[in-house]
Amino acid sequence: MIVVEGVRGLRPEHGRLFLVLGVFDGLHRGHLYLLEQLRAAAEARGATPAVLTFDHHPDEVLTGSAPALLCDPAERLERLDAAGVGLTVVHHFDVETRMTPYDAFVRSIVERIDLAGFLMTPESAFGYERGGTPAAVTALGERLGFDVVVVPTLEVDGRPVRSADIRAAIARGDLGTAANLLGRPYALVGRLGSNGALTFPMPVALPPAGDYAVTFESRASTASVAPDGRVTLAGGFPGGPGARVVFG
Repeated sequence: MIVVEGVRGLRPEHGRLFLVLGVFDGLHRGHLYLLEQLRAAAEARGATPAVLTFDHHPDEVLTGSAPALLCDPAERLERLDAAGVGLTVVHHFDVETRMTPYDAFVRSIVERIDLAGFLMTPESAFGYERGGTPAAVTALGERLGFDVVVVPTLEVDGRPVRSADIRAAIARGDLGTAANLLGRPYALVGRLGSNGALTFPMPVALPPAGDYAVTFESRASTASVAPDGRVTLAGGFPGGPGARVVFG
């Protein structure tokens, strides 16, 4: 998978792209369903399935407080690659991005590459004041020459799969529900110190304080979550970057 730094990094040599926009935090079952639809829509148009995501959660700029991460940024890219995405744009979300109207944002893409179209859900919207609704982007596509494919949001047990619900399940210690919505057991990725303590470059979603059975690098262990959010693994594991701890 090709990884591009920002929309300005797009080049004609990246070819014809069919895009979906989103944070994709967690790469949960709803995201995997969207990526499956993305691959089909791209193939039908002779295009590469591509994702435009962000270097941090937009809420950090929009509301001043970003939610805790469900997926390490590097792991997110690995999972996008495994899901068949051919190119991912990691765009910096700042005040300038927030204030950019949807049509100007789309035009900044169209002027750089051959845009086959966008995949959206009925609830999708982007750009200043979320003006880029499916109807608005479809109308723009008719003028600029790209398609918009709208697919329904995936539901599990009668409810849409949303990252906020996964965070809520983790926060109340319901890791079974979190795993069901993620499509895999919940895991943390961080730096593991020689004392067994995990540190994280960004805030991550944590279950309530307590002891949890986990697997670390294929070894069984116990993770203790302290009330202040410190996570410690039992046992004398060596330190190193990229330690992945799987709950359950």
